[in-house]
Amino acid sequence: MELPDIRNEGGSSIPRRLCVIGAGPAGLAALKIILDTPQFKRGAWLPVAYEARNQVGGVWHPALPIDNPPVTPLYDSLTTNLPHPVMAYTSFSFPPGTPVFPRAQIVETYLQSYATHFDLYPYIQLGTSVDAVERISESTSPSQWKVKLSTGEIEVFDFLAVCNGHYRVPRYPDIVGLAKWRSLNKAMHSAWYRRPTHDYGDVVLVIGAGPSGLDISSEMADNGITIIHSVRGSTPEDLGKIKRRGGISEFRDDGEVLFEDGTVERGVSFCILATGYETTFSFLPATLIQNALPPPIPPIPQQLYNSTFHVFPLAKHIFPLAYEDSTIAFLGLLVRVAPFPILEAQARAMVHVFANPSTLDSTGEAVDIMSRYADLSAEFGSEDPLVIAHAWHRFKDHEQFNYRDGLYEFADASNQAYKNGAEGPIEGIEGRIVVPDWEKRMYDAKGILRQFWVYLEKQGLAEEWVRGIGEGGLHEWVELLERMLKEARKDDGETIKGETIDSDKAKL
Repeated sequence: MELPDIRNEGGSSIPRRLCVIGAGPAGLAALKIILDTPQFKRGAWLPVAYEARNQVGGVWHPALPIDNPPVTPLYDSLTTNLPHPVMAYTSFSFPPGTPVFPRAQIVETYLQSYATHFDLYPYIQLGTSVDAVERISESTSPSQWKVKLSTGEIEVFDFLAVCNGHYRVPRYPDIVGLAKWRSLNKAMHSAWYRRPTHDYGDVVLVIGAGPSGLDISSEMADNGITIIHSVRGSTPEDLGKIKRRGGISEFRDDGEVLFEDGTVERGVSFCILATGYETTFSFLPATLIQNALPPPIPPIPQQLYNSTFHVFPLAKHIFPLAYEDSTIAFLGLLVRVAPFPILEAQARAMVHVFANPSTLDSTGEAVDIMSRYADLSAEFGSEDPLVIAHAWHRFKDHEQFNYRDGLYEFADASNQAYKNGAEGPIEGIEGRIVVPDWEKRMYDAKGILRQFWVYLEKQGLAEEWVRGIGEGGLHEWVELLERMLKEARKDDGETIKGETIDSDKAKL
């Protein structure tokens, strides 16, 4: 059924209230799209975003690593691992002349500019966290949400957008002896890392092959520190100051580490764990989400689960199937994707379902979940819920682009598919966006583009390449990326201006 129109005693409409938890990239996207809706423009919706910190930007807003855990894992040298034309929100480009792979400070400024450009700040309450959420289940649908704030206030909302981000709680691997190393301050999570220093000693073990693991290994090696880089599945290989090793079986006394292939490294002075983060929702009670692995399917569970790797079961990776009405959305759970444009697409789907809940086909979504579960089980040869959980929100190849296209098609209020199937009139944002082919090509080439950009920076040519680019529109950035890719692939892609390409970095 469609949401009823709530009216006060005088007969005028009472605006429906939308709570956005967090003002990082996901929360800003949610707020921007809410302001785009006809419901907001005619005064039927009233949003507010709560941000615990003193500025928007989430993980991109820097902080000293003094909290436990740090409020952000942002290290000093961090640059994006995506070219910014691919990374940017669909609705808002980076400024002309921006470095193709910008540093974190530029991304933070970009997010603040996004908030200013779309006039989001009046709807953001900084320095205020959401401490607890309670679902008010009334006899009539839809239910509402009681939100307790760090100020002590309690507010009631009709809709809830969960946009708290997932780079706060460190994930620690279960390896024999690691707990002892941590207790002796010989190991820390990369969330505390900020810059290379010999304070860690001369031989440092880095675990993890994600962007942070690769960046930390590289810059510490550049500063004369011997790095043992543990990458599960790798064969031993020495690359100058970096020794590539496989997975670890045991941390032993006196700086000794045993690897899964039987290799032993001695004299390790410190370990940095670039092992990712847990998905957490400290403000959601067990009555709303179980902090446990979901049972194998079928059947699809009637409760919502958080395994710390995934939230399950969610329609479109956004909407809980376990709730009888669609008044809550989880944004930004996907990994290994270009996040900003996906967040705007997810926000479109969110406001569409909030306004038109009958357009979300719960049966069809359940079938899609069963299908994905079966596909992942076949891919990994296992129905172990933990194996499935690891891969659930992790997209491969062009899956993210198909997903975005599907969200925009679903969220188009003018979609003819709704004319005969929906209960009542459809109201929302009309029109759809289609991911352009250039974006897919440049995402696929992100590794070689990044390496070529590093080459330009080392040669002092980077600023010249981007000077004035973007002043005439997005097409200038696309043309620049095409030119970069052409130059980088000279000599059959084997070298960049005579420098050997690091094939591992090209796979970032």
